[in-house]
Amino acid sequence: MGVVDGSVVFAPESAALALGFVFGGIALGTVSGLVPGLHANNFALLLAAAAPSIPGPPLYVGGAMLAAGVTHTFLDVVPALALGVPDPAMAASALPGHRLVVAGRGREALRLSALGSGLAVVLAVPLALPMTRLMVSVYPTVSAHLPLVLALVVAFLVLTEGSIRACVGGALAFVLSAGLGVLTLDIEPTAPLTAGGMLMPLFAGAFGAPVLIEALDGAGVPEQADAAVTTPRRVVGSTAFAGTVSGAVVGYLPGVSAAVAATVALPLVPNDDGARGFLVATSGVNTSNTIFALFALVALGSPRTGVLVALDSTGVPLDLPLLLSAVVLAAGVGFVLVPLLGDRYLRTVGRLDYTWLSVVVLCLLVVLSFLFAGFAGVGTFCAAALVGLVPAEVGARRVHLMGVLMGPLILGI
Repeated sequence: MGVVDGSVVFAPESAALALGFVFGGIALGTVSGLVPGLHANNFALLLAAAAPSIPGPPLYVGGAMLAAGVTHTFLDVVPALALGVPDPAMAASALPGHRLVVAGRGREALRLSALGSGLAVVLAVPLALPMTRLMVSVYPTVSAHLPLVLALVVAFLVLTEGSIRACVGGALAFVLSAGLGVLTLDIEPTAPLTAGGMLMPLFAGAFGAPVLIEALDGAGVPEQADAAVTTPRRVVGSTAFAGTVSGAVVGYLPGVSAAVAATVALPLVPNDDGARGFLVATSGVNTSNTIFALFALVALGSPRTGVLVALDSTGVPLDLPLLLSAVVLAAGVGFVLVPLLGDRYLRTVGRLDYTWLSVVVLCLLVVLSFLFAGFAGVGTFCAAALVGLVPAEVGARRVHLMGVLMGPLILGI
């Protein structure tokens, strides 16, 4: 295939070049996905900054960017599962994926995440057109009442906690994180990376640092059992479908993350089994969101995710067949890489001194915060880390920390 006047025509040498770019993007997304604390949106900013200097047709560069972003959404579950694993005595308050790792089911968790992302691609491609039409039709109404919609989502998250203490603690975590968002999101930091921003220290501090701090005295990754998926196929399929549909919603509702969408959607899934269902659903949201956002960009000219913003900012021709092919190819490779690299990642981490590993990763997050947002980012990272400790202390879900984005939107700031 080659590019002529923005259209794709068949040419074997050009097809080889396009594949080379896509596989280059897959390699880049694999590396970025395995870096602890590197959020997909920050990775997208780096891609946007680097894209103009990459020699090659803009369409192929765009395919590489999309492939990198999709591969990142598959692989970022690996460090999320392997790092920050608590002591077994604290398993009840741990993140869903960590509870499975503590129980020796980390290999199963990897495969559940890969299934969630892989099935999301299979389901999202045929659903993309009807879902895009639906979201386009309802978005003006939703946009006009966005603060109310988000407030209802927050109320649902708080009221569905398991105890009064958790409800109060969840509300407190939301208020504190919302206040932090109000104070820091509009800061334009002076940082070594020109493609920086405050999102990296905010998310790394609120979601990454507390998990690592709580795991400093943890026993690390125990020996993992077999990789068999124990969840019935029907439940995996229905949960992946819920995650896929939620991926479209996430693309159109600012401030709603994959974790928020999964938490809202999972009660609608029959026979959901907690931690396993959450992994499948969040992985499905993350990956399907890229496909729905690509269709929305073509249909509306409006980018809805970090990677698509990067794609749009570099002037990539919106050739849907080629770009969608890059997404599907990257998804297929990512599906294979998650268990292949993830099993080795878990084994390697299990052999290391977990306290020192947690300290090293915390230091890495501080360095990344500085690179993306300078000294303001380091201060924000520390403040976000303190706020991020609140949910675990009161037995509430960490999803309330998304107040860092949802709070300012509700307030219209």
